[in-house]
Amino acid sequence: MRQWLLKGLKRPEGLTSAPPEEDAPEHQHSWWQVMCLTGVDYFSTLGYQPGIAALAAGALSPIATLVLVALTLFGALPTYRAVAGQSPHGLGSLSMLERLLPGWRGKLLVLFLLGFVATAFIVTITLSAADATAHILHNPFVPHFLAGWQVPITLVLIAALGGVFLAGFSEAISVAVVLVAVYLLFNLIVVGSAVAHVLTAPERVAGWQNTLSTDYTSPIAMVAVSLYVMPKLALGLSGFETGVAVMPLVKGDITERVKGARKLLTTAALIMSVFLITSSLATTILIPPAEFAEGGSANGRALAYLAHLYLGDWFGTAYDLSTIAILWFAGASALAGLLNIVPRYLPRYGMAPDWTRASRPMVLVFTAIAFVITVFFGAEVETQGGAYATGVLALILSAAVAVTLSALVGRRTRAAVLFGLITLVFGYAAVANIIERPDGLVIALLFVLAIVAVSLISRATRSTELRVTRISLDDAARRFINESAEIYLIANEPHGRDAKEYIDKAREAWELHRLRTAEGLLFLEVTVPDASEFAGELRVTGEERHGFRILCMHSTTVANSIAALLLHLRDLTGKTPHVYFHWAAEGNPIGALLRYLVFGGGDIPPLTREVLRQAEPDATCRPIVHVG
Repeated sequence: MRQWLLKGLKRPEGLTSAPPEEDAPEHQHSWWQVMCLTGVDYFSTLGYQPGIAALAAGALSPIATLVLVALTLFGALPTYRAVAGQSPHGLGSLSMLERLLPGWRGKLLVLFLLGFVATAFIVTITLSAADATAHILHNPFVPHFLAGWQVPITLVLIAALGGVFLAGFSEAISVAVVLVAVYLLFNLIVVGSAVAHVLTAPERVAGWQNTLSTDYTSPIAMVAVSLYVMPKLALGLSGFETGVAVMPLVKGDITERVKGARKLLTTAALIMSVFLITSSLATTILIPPAEFAEGGSANGRALAYLAHLYLGDWFGTAYDLSTIAILWFAGASALAGLLNIVPRYLPRYGMAPDWTRASRPMVLVFTAIAFVITVFFGAEVETQGGAYATGVLALILSAAVAVTLSALVGRRTRAAVLFGLITLVFGYAAVANIIERPDGLVIALLFVLAIVAVSLISRATRSTELRVTRISLDDAARRFINESAEIYLIANEPHGRDAKEYIDKAREAWELHRLRTAEGLLFLEVTVPDASEFAGELRVTGEERHGFRILCMHSTTVANSIAALLLHLRDLTGKTPHVYFHWAAEGNPIGALLRYLVFGGGDIPPLTREVLRQAEPDATCRPIVHVG
């Protein structure tokens, strides 16, 4: 069972696993084909967005949808076009924030935002499956005794999705192109037919207008209320983060990739905007308000309701099947996104167990979480909207913040002001959504706590790995090693680097270890520029200072880099290297451990020895650590 679960696990090569490569994938496609992969998430929201908009805004739904479209075209779209230009490898706004906020600040922020990413993607799976179930149960050809089976059928759909990924999932682009093409064609027919019925029923249009004029005193009041309910409609913004994530699949070099990504983002936004406006207008005018409520025939399936009403049950069933297929595949897109994000971030931070690099265990974990959320929300589409909107708005807000900070750092004042205004709008939408529907924030915070807890435990358990991807010595360092009869390294924590520091250290080597300067001593100095990084390349440079020879390194940790260098020198020269320490100042060992985990320092001698013990089981071949 373990062998089956871990099949395809990419074992680290060399000293430790290297950071993820940013090379292009083996198979790339035209931008419009990649747009379809984004579209299975983005366009599938047409299955439930008109109904949710009607429940949130009532007769004002078309006006509120217009506000959402304006926010899409003049807020989210410019933001993600900027993200595409600055993150062409598909890491998105999270990697931008990580670069703009180096050290632990950036990594903790990424961990926090990953909680909202998980919320958005997991609820995409559960919400899409629940809406697919609604389309199944409301179809006239489905037996009526299944009416109360909303939760079991949704769980079966989610389990089937997990089963597909356990068996192995491929050809996603080809499937997405077919599904999106068929789905958009069916929607064009349904929406076109509905708009035609609106145009031939002026009395219904007049009734809708009368309702608006009765309920609202002026157009300004309509816009104000539309802004108030806009956070509830945020599900219509769900495809932008996915659009950036799939950028590496776009054919061409970096420049062509960015151009293609911007084309797919713009084209998808324009297509979706047209469908959102027309579908909202048609469903609001043609469908009685009671049908949108829970238990109504249009609940979670407004366009399907119109398809059956105006085009017959056979066409309506074909529309149902296309909707069910794209909603189910939207869950596949979300699950693929989760399986892509975890190995891109957490293992690179040292904050994920070894088995998270294998897809099957993660599929089981995410499927189990989706089960819990489905049961918690009773597989109801509208009740999951708040959690979904929370995740989507948090991601878009993070992207707006990232491009604003980037513009400020680049001294592009005009762009910083414009993106700052967009950030304020999305900040309002996110806060308003959380205040009205806090369940989404609760779920996101649970994900955040789980991610942080697992990350810290993993970082602690993996702390004694070598954590070095590659070691290189410059000419001076190599010469120092070659001219040494034996390799005696004196560990020195650099301070003033004056003559007195090295003379005192040489005297300490004699007093503690009886080592003479004439024996060819080499001082070893490690500087930690950023202890939040987990692994990195180790470059060793040789320097001569005040008559002493010194090997200098920059690394994420002191103990691990010293151990890695000792093993490298052993393999390079065939000699057994010796490293000499003095005991650290007395103190609480727990405090020393925490300093090691957070700052890369701590009680270096025993940690170096432990890293060597785990890396080299044979004690006779192990470099020797001396402490005095």
